[in-house]
Amino acid sequence: MRTRQIAAAVNAGRFSAVDSVRRHLEIILERNPTLNALVAIDAQRSLAEAAQVDDRIAKGQHLPLAGVPLIVKDNIWAEGWPITQGSRLFADFVAPRDAEAVRLARGAGAIVIGIGACSEFACKGVTKTPLYGTTHHPLDAALTPGGSSGGNAAALAASMAPVALGTDAGGSSRRPPAHCGVVGFKPSQDLLPYGPGFAEPFWDVSVTAPMGRTVDDCALLFSVLGGRMQQADRPLRLGYNPTFGIEAAIDGDVRDAIEGAVQSLKHAGWIIEFVEVSWPDGLSEEVLMPLQHAGLAMLYGERWRQEPELFDPDIGAQIERGLALPGTAVARALDQSHRLRGALDPMFASHDLLIGLTTPCKAWSHDRLGPETIGGKPAAPRDHAALTPRFNHAQLPALSMPCGTGRNGLPVGMQIVGPRGADTTVLAAALRVERILSEPAA
Repeated sequence: MRTRQIAAAVNAGRFSAVDSVRRHLEIILERNPTLNALVAIDAQRSLAEAAQVDDRIAKGQHLPLAGVPLIVKDNIWAEGWPITQGSRLFADFVAPRDAEAVRLARGAGAIVIGIGACSEFACKGVTKTPLYGTTHHPLDAALTPGGSSGGNAAALAASMAPVALGTDAGGSSRRPPAHCGVVGFKPSQDLLPYGPGFAEPFWDVSVTAPMGRTVDDCALLFSVLGGRMQQADRPLRLGYNPTFGIEAAIDGDVRDAIEGAVQSLKHAGWIIEFVEVSWPDGLSEEVLMPLQHAGLAMLYGERWRQEPELFDPDIGAQIERGLALPGTAVARALDQSHRLRGALDPMFASHDLLIGLTTPCKAWSHDRLGPETIGGKPAAPRDHAALTPRFNHAQLPALSMPCGTGRNGLPVGMQIVGPRGADTTVLAAALRVERILSEPAA
């Protein structure tokens, strides 16, 4: 059931919050051992929390998320739950309080039903850690759901819950949903509450990200966390560029999927035109990544040098790069990050939204940092992530939603991007896109 249906049924007394949690726990117990999507499950705690929601309903309260099971990413504090950032350094940590987003969701009647696996410190595009092992793709256990919010995305796709809370500093809650066939929404910077919680290696780019099985699931969670939903009451003009003007190879079947989705929208009357997108000179992910590496080195460099065996070697390599960086590289990354703010303003002067791909490829083998090839060309480890980080630095709202499948039935994601503050326009448009793309072909 969808989020809104569960809440309506629990508020109306058609079934209880305890019933809702029990049903989802049954699914978790059946499917999680194969997927390793949830790294902490506490049935007794979740059922007790559900019973409290039922008491509130019995006293006459109406709760927008009544009885809705919620997954929380393993880097977001949820009081009383083990939250580790996928790291052995925090293996014994129990969150002393809720992050504000968790508090708001619980206040609205949601129940934490499990903690979603994430890569160590949410700094890797594959969900695989020394502490918890490998998280598998819900359609093929040999593949990865991506990262860092891979546990959330895999669990949502496997119907373990209808909604989840993730974080997104470079696409972490958009790329895994694209690979798994669910929805992830990165809101405008600072729109939704972030923390309290762990110190992070990112500056001014990480956000709390609602995730769901459908756009409506995300929209309802977004509204509870402080966003305001409204319908788009006029025709929207969309700019389309599959790579948003970023130099990136694309797999042919991935391009075919989004081209087919764009044609379906045009046939439904949408105004969509191909656009060129201009970015600041000299911009690349290689220029921006020193911010992450320097942040990791600042937080964990000393511990890495003392006890490297505690770390994911891939994260250790990032820390080493951070320790070796000259100050000029960090300054250049900060300069480019700030130059991205407002870089797309000219585009949004003539178009309401931009659409393109979330990732240039489908899911790949879980034992690799990225696919061997993309578009028939050898791929570097981060080429799969080329299309998402710039929107974090630009502080823009960006949503990933399914737009079809490629070879072997693996999902492909469409990314919808709006100007800063146009979060409700992005969500309202995505709701309409979802309806159109879900209609049977004529």
